[in-house]
Amino acid sequence: MIPELGHFALILALLVAATMGTLSLAGGQKGRADWMALAKPGAQALFLLTGFSFLCLTYAFYTNDFSVLYVAQHSNTLLPDIYRIAAVWGGHEGSLLLWLLMLTTWMMAVSLFSRQLPDVMVSRVLGVLGLIAVGFLLFMLITSNPFIRLSDIPANGRDLNPLLQDPGLVFHPPMLYMGYVGMSIPFAFSIAALLNGRLDAAWARWTRPWATAAWICLTIGIAMGSWWAYYELGWGGWWFWDPVENASFLPWLVGTALIHSLAVTEKRGLFRSWTIMLSLIAFSLSLLGTFLVRSGVLTSVHAFATDPKRGVFILMFLAAVVGGSLILFAARAGKVRSGGSFALVSRESFLLVNNVLLTTAAAAVLLGTLYPLIIDALNLGKLSVGPPYFNAVFAPIMTPVLFFMVVGSFARWKNDSVAELVKKLRPIAIVSVVLGCAAPLLAGPWSALVAMGLTLAIWIVLASAVQMVRQFRDTANWKSTPISYWGMHVAHIGIAVCVVGITMVKGYETEKDVRMAMGDTVEVGGYTFRLTDIKEVPGPNFKADQGTVDLIKDGRVLRTLHPEKRTYFSSTMPMTEAAIDSGFTRDVYVSLGEKLEGTGKPAWAMRVYHKPFVTWIWFGCLFMALGGAMAALDKRYRKKVAAKLNLNDLKGVAA
Repeated sequence: MIPELGHFALILALLVAATMGTLSLAGGQKGRADWMALAKPGAQALFLLTGFSFLCLTYAFYTNDFSVLYVAQHSNTLLPDIYRIAAVWGGHEGSLLLWLLMLTTWMMAVSLFSRQLPDVMVSRVLGVLGLIAVGFLLFMLITSNPFIRLSDIPANGRDLNPLLQDPGLVFHPPMLYMGYVGMSIPFAFSIAALLNGRLDAAWARWTRPWATAAWICLTIGIAMGSWWAYYELGWGGWWFWDPVENASFLPWLVGTALIHSLAVTEKRGLFRSWTIMLSLIAFSLSLLGTFLVRSGVLTSVHAFATDPKRGVFILMFLAAVVGGSLILFAARAGKVRSGGSFALVSRESFLLVNNVLLTTAAAAVLLGTLYPLIIDALNLGKLSVGPPYFNAVFAPIMTPVLFFMVVGSFARWKNDSVAELVKKLRPIAIVSVVLGCAAPLLAGPWSALVAMGLTLAIWIVLASAVQMVRQFRDTANWKSTPISYWGMHVAHIGIAVCVVGITMVKGYETEKDVRMAMGDTVEVGGYTFRLTDIKEVPGPNFKADQGTVDLIKDGRVLRTLHPEKRTYFSSTMPMTEAAIDSGFTRDVYVSLGEKLEGTGKPAWAMRVYHKPFVTWIWFGCLFMALGGAMAALDKRYRKKVAAKLNLNDLKGVAA
């Protein structure tokens, strides 16, 4: 009865979400405190019901209950326990349940950590989230029920996709979904503010930590996905501009613009319409990503669904959410007034320029992602838009973002002068250009693109270091400096570290595809690789040809690498498991290919790489996430803001 209990919990969750969502919003509009009081317990009940349903599905996987269709399709008796649990979200239905669990987790968090907010704001926020939950619960119960039973129970399941039988499946999807779904929180705050008709600094202060928290999760999730693809797929790439990769990157770009826009709205009362629009776009792009993954319009290692009915449902839901929010924004936009003015040369101007550039970059990525689908839908032929387009379009847009990031952090609020900024930034610019142009000479052939990338990275690091040292030295009590200030600079340094990794690996990586027999050697990036053995090794649900490759430098064996070519019992598709020796300034990477037929001694196809500074890409992402966490934990966001408003202001917020 466990699957039936899980199914029943979803039905109850639908009823709770519909009741809580409608009554919470209606209570906010009518001033009914008793209806508004349903928001928090309703959100908590929704979390418990969804969590219980998720546990029921997990139990079905753990016990190999192949009477459940979804379990039979995505598990197997030989599957290791850790992957048997992770297989819960290894397919369409389970990943959708994970999506819903993350949504209710965010709702639970809002209900617990919103004591400083007026009750009417909380009820509206949770009401909006409740209606979003209704949409996804209907989607699950109508088209994607994970608890459907089988009448003819198989002895063994079909097994989890071999590509997903990796520790990355355990961590990457939950973290990515936390960020993806977390964009619903600033969306809900914005809808609540539009319903109220009043957007002020208090609203921005309430929204900012939630938007930052979602951005942190999305940053870590994207980085983990990139790292997973790097070591699992065997081709040595960390980003391929896959449409589903783009689907997660799009809300990240807009979310980055959003958290900066919120800072201006909180500090100066400006960019209110811009902030609202960014929050609506960020969540809309999250829903669009859900549509792309689950509609069957994409063929990708990430895509799950192939049933067109599911795609139509999600498309209708996307149209309702995006269309409804834009109509509300259009109706209320006239009441959203700016809180002041600013000069052409000011921090506000540079932040605005960067926000425009970030949204332009997102638009360029969106165009490249959707254009082939549109062409195909119109029967105009097949078109592929790959990395050359994205690299050619994205880099020129992001280059000025890195430049203005520093200029904006040095500029004063409201008004500044070009002469003052030049005076402050001239020494940093000179040192950055000199070091950036000289550094490539130490790494390999001089390259203008590498020099430009390193110059921008050094420019960011030096600027942040100068500002942090100045703040530490000149402030009478540096401990009074908000932690968000330090977090901003840590995040900026993280971007610089990431830029160094991207620049160096793009500029100086080397690779070779070779035919190797026992004892053969190949040299790449100053390292020698020697194949000494290939043997068959058993796995829990696969067998593998495992290579033994000595990594040699200056005649000395540094370590032995063991790349594998696996064949899973449930699938004839071979899987590559690369062997990687990671270092602070380089990775050496070996993947084993197919056995080559021919005369003479046995030989195998081998692929070897030398990738300088590639790990800096992910270190940079961790620094960005750390900086975001420091900003989100600023004690200012835990103050009871509502207590500072007078009675009339509070009534205005609650109207």
